[in-house]
Amino acid sequence: MTQLPALPLAARLAAALPPGRFERLGVAVSGGGDSIALMHLLAEHRAAGGPEPVVVSLDHGLRPEAAAEVAGVMRAAAALGLAHWALVWRGWDGHGNLMQAARRARYRLIADWARDEGLPAVALGHTADDQAETFFMRLARGAGVDGLSGMAAERVAEGMLWLRPLLASTRAELRSWLGARGIPWVDDPSNENAAYERIRARAALAALAPLGITATGVAEVTQHLREVRAALVVQTHAAAAALARVEAVEVLIDRAGLEALPAEVRRRLLAHALRWIAGSEYAPRGPALAGFAEAVGAGTTATLHGCLALPEGPLLRLCREASAASGAVPPGALWDGRWRITGPDAPGCEVRALGEAGLRLCPDWRASGRPRAALAADPALWRGPDLVAAPLAGFANGWRAEPARNGDDFLASLFVH
Repeated sequence: MTQLPALPLAARLAAALPPGRFERLGVAVSGGGDSIALMHLLAEHRAAGGPEPVVVSLDHGLRPEAAAEVAGVMRAAAALGLAHWALVWRGWDGHGNLMQAARRARYRLIADWARDEGLPAVALGHTADDQAETFFMRLARGAGVDGLSGMAAERVAEGMLWLRPLLASTRAELRSWLGARGIPWVDDPSNENAAYERIRARAALAALAPLGITATGVAEVTQHLREVRAALVVQTHAAAAALARVEAVEVLIDRAGLEALPAEVRRRLLAHALRWIAGSEYAPRGPALAGFAEAVGAGTTATLHGCLALPEGPLLRLCREASAASGAVPPGALWDGRWRITGPDAPGCEVRALGEAGLRLCPDWRASGRPRAALAADPALWRGPDLVAAPLAGFANGWRAEPARNGDDFLASLFVH
């Protein structure tokens, strides 16, 4: 495989984080070799006009050494003249996927911290090795182009911009760089635990080395796939602009045009519409999406991802499924990520889904021109069991419903995901 350009580490970092882009930058440091190297490289980069690094560490409480490791990062940051913050997570209840729960908590807590500190982005120490391991993990799950394109150098999640400026560098390079400077780091013992999928992927990658398959080579393949993904996004955006329109935070698509699209573009358009309607960070996975697309093509009603597909003559309506709509919020608050209901003072009222029970109390619902199943997932104002208002179903009673998202957002968010 062709190898990535052998630029010095500092040059790669400067290319990923050019001087002047950020004044200050969060940097997540665990104490491991990758993140310790990132912290030191950013400290050097600051002297060359780079951003001021603000260090954060998370004590996840999953190992007895965690608190000592955070204290070690604090001392290392202080020696570089960098501010350091320590966060604590004690949210593991012993159920579900530990690694996934810890990862989500880490992103959420660090994002909240960065916003509180007024930081525009947070840098992470992921390397080409992490990229290659992610590739193999997703390959084992039968991922498509998006999954196999690996981790992005920049990504927005939890309302924060995450940067991975070391994706072109290997774990061995970083440790060699640290060793040459006498900089210590901590090795997490879980990195030897084959119970974790990532560690098994790491072992598989090492076993493939005699074939010339290396971390840098696989990382380069993921870059090619990201370029393919970008081209597909452009095609999907063009298809969405030509075939789809947004109505009441629902997506209506020309059925004939949808079926004429290349299969991958058709699936992408459907996946994006489902994710957008549900307000979900992730789109549905491949097999479920394939079955949904097949049902849509056959002109049958289908459900997926908390959404409902309803064929309407030449159109396909994708709307929220009433049973999946979120619970109750006060009037004026964002409900289900889609609507706000505002109106006169209404003590004791809350916003919930209209549902079938509410629809039976709205004799004029047909005037909306929307199907019953779609209206059932709309917001309504309730006082206990009593319906006070259903603005989208012909029972406004002085209240109005305002969508939180529109067609422009639907199209623009294609490029974000």
